[in-house]
Amino acid sequence: MALTVTNTNTIQLLNILNKNTQKQATLTEQLSTGFRINSGKDDPAGLIALEKLNTELRAVGTSLTNNQRTDAMLTVADRAITEISTVLGEIQTLVQASASDANLTASEIAANQSQIDDALAAIDRIVNTTNFNGKRLLDGTFSIQTTGVSGNFVENLRVFSRSQSTSNSTLTLTRVTSAQLAGVVFQTDAAAGLSLTTSGTTEVAITGTLGTANITLVDGLTKAEIRTAINAAKDQTGVSAILTSTAGVNGMTLNSTTFGSDAFISVEVLSGGALNSASGTADNSAGSTDDISSAAKTAGVDAVVTINGQSTGADGLNVSYSANSLSLEFTLDSDFGSGNTAATTSSFTVRAAGGATFQLGTTATTRATIGLDSLATYYLGGGNGTARLSELKSGGSIDLRTSVAGALDTVKEAISEVASSRGRIGGFQKFQVGSAMNSLQAAQDGLSKAASVIGDTDYAIATAQLTQQQVLIQAGISLLGIASQQSAMILSLL
Repeated sequence: MALTVTNTNTIQLLNILNKNTQKQATLTEQLSTGFRINSGKDDPAGLIALEKLNTELRAVGTSLTNNQRTDAMLTVADRAITEISTVLGEIQTLVQASASDANLTASEIAANQSQIDDALAAIDRIVNTTNFNGKRLLDGTFSIQTTGVSGNFVENLRVFSRSQSTSNSTLTLTRVTSAQLAGVVFQTDAAAGLSLTTSGTTEVAITGTLGTANITLVDGLTKAEIRTAINAAKDQTGVSAILTSTAGVNGMTLNSTTFGSDAFISVEVLSGGALNSASGTADNSAGSTDDISSAAKTAGVDAVVTINGQSTGADGLNVSYSANSLSLEFTLDSDFGSGNTAATTSSFTVRAAGGATFQLGTTATTRATIGLDSLATYYLGGGNGTARLSELKSGGSIDLRTSVAGALDTVKEAISEVASSRGRIGGFQKFQVGSAMNSLQAAQDGLSKAASVIGDTDYAIATAQLTQQQVLIQAGISLLGIASQQSAMILSLL
């Protein structure tokens, strides 16, 4: 073995010892931080992938938090609307109780009216105090804005959602088929001098979409008097009567008070005599239904309307439309919807403003805007020819002293509108927000696992490698001591 001043073994051992020491330091850092990648030199490609995953994780986490807040906000709105529904149910009970005015005193009706006033005030209080994070939810603050509605044959418009476009949406509606009332026509021969009268005392059941009323007709009533008797019960039956004279033929027409395929009319003689012509010929016998001689029935028909050339859903004059993230409902003006106007088209604009906008996903395209219209008593009701709910207050046009039937119709309409609002919010909460949260939670789970595989320390492997490095370092130090003795051997030769 050559003895030289340069101890190559020592240099080699020092290099190996330095490498093992550096690797031990890296393993110690990984074990103490829990991360496999603590700097770019640990794994450059892995670091790039990890940063991308962490960026996605932060976005998913933020979106998940947003959706959780949205869910909490909509839950607050839902519970408030539930209470409004409960109050409306109490109002309906009070109105129905007051309908039997024959067995109620004036003071009892006044007491019911006082309770209704308090209930209406409670609804407005709920509307004005329901808020989330300082923002009112049910007072129309989050309603979607529209223009051009007034005077354009559209009533009671409610926009439930709109697109995220920054441009306004102009909607052109076209009446394709007119809505029709259900009807029954009774005709007599004017040329023969006949008129619709009754023979004896006759009890007739008139049934429509609202219910049934039994009407007693006595001998000698004229058609005008029969019409008056039928119309007196129209709020109970949903059937009205008019006298007609077409092409020399006189008669009476019974019409439903509402349009659409659900409207119907049934006429049945229950007992007594019969409906006769002036000649005494019976036109109907007791127990028969809808077969009065010369009676012609017409079925109710729903309006058929398109919006921007697309089909809509219609129930009578009520139209619903949903396309391109835009969802709305409205009621057609009765003259326009039934074809009593020369105009067959109308238009209005849904503005790209208003509504409650929520971020459902991680990108700008995953946003949704819903409309939360006011549920105050001034805005509830008003559809299908009913008055506003606020008119049920003392002194209003449909208070208990003025029109119990009108009050019932309005309360039913208000209950329907509130139920629709609650259903829309619930549907959005379940299928949009709930689905988004489920998707985001799944994404968060997958991304977390991927990031863990790339960036986290595997303690089993790292601990084994650390033990290995400790052994190698100890061995290297021992060998370095042996190699260093070679230089001392040179000095012994001098």
